[in-house]
Amino acid sequence: MTPGFYCAPLEGVTGCSFRRAHARYFTPADKYFAPFFAPTQEHVFPPRVLRELSPGRNASTNTVPQLLCRSADDFVWAANALMDMGYGEVNLNLGCPSGTVTAKGKGAGFLARTEELERFFEQVFSAARVKVSVKTRLGVLSPEEFPRLLEIYNRYPICELTVHARVRTDMYRLPVREAWFDYALGHSRASVCCNGDLFSAAAVRDFVQKRPECAAVMAGRGLAAGPDITNRLKGAGWRSESARRAALREFHGEIYETCAADFGSARSAMLRMKELWSYLQFSFEDCGRELKRLMKAKGPAEFLSAADAVLSGCALATEPEYRPKEAPQ
Repeated sequence: MTPGFYCAPLEGVTGCSFRRAHARYFTPADKYFAPFFAPTQEHVFPPRVLRELSPGRNASTNTVPQLLCRSADDFVWAANALMDMGYGEVNLNLGCPSGTVTAKGKGAGFLARTEELERFFEQVFSAARVKVSVKTRLGVLSPEEFPRLLEIYNRYPICELTVHARVRTDMYRLPVREAWFDYALGHSRASVCCNGDLFSAAAVRDFVQKRPECAAVMAGRGLAAGPDITNRLKGAGWRSESARRAALREFHGEIYETCAADFGSARSAMLRMKELWSYLQFSFEDCGRELKRLMKAKGPAEFLSAADAVLSGCALATEPEYRPKEAPQ
């Protein structure tokens, strides 16, 4: 069985404009996980969230909304409202390691509150009318926390468990604790999606070849760095390098134009695109001067000129691979 390939949620990068453009110009991912929304007790969707999760704007992608939540009441409200909007699955974020999130007992911070987490699941799975998947870390301080967490997950009808093989205090430092993927695959009742440091098509192929029981893999930074990773993994190659370059140009242009319209500001769109370029740069080689000009651009016209210089003139990387700035620890 060929494993699924999912787009991970990257705040400020893999929004609706990215997901739609990616599915249009490259082989679509099997699922696109939207950056998390944190429901509140007011039980209303802010305009930004409605725009991001509008069913009409996501019809061309298999998008899964992600919820960051500690209150079962708030989660159930949001999950059921999203089902009424047409979504067939929602995802619980138990992986975000940000200090501002974990200080509130949310994201990976929820993993330290196992009794509360059990009560949360009891209420959620008795009242949610939509499939619920979970994205988790191994624990807060030690991966030895994971067997206890997995015991809890196994008691509930979680439709899929995505395992990011780090603990909260690891943040995103390398390497992932790879042996714990194998533990999850051997002990989870739910199908397992593996996530963490799959930065290229070659890395994904090697990973799944060693783990044929893996149901899916999820990549965020690797996909943003090389959007055609889905083409490489799903056998839909390019007719030519010019076709690949044209897809990157169209992809970039559509995201920029959509962001400019959504934000009502070309400058705001430029800033969003610079965040994307912190990853997309790895699709090109020998473009240091052009990229420096792009990242230092002070206005939209200067930015677009610099982006065009990269997209049109820089050599395409043979095998795009995201390279984190931090050294392995």
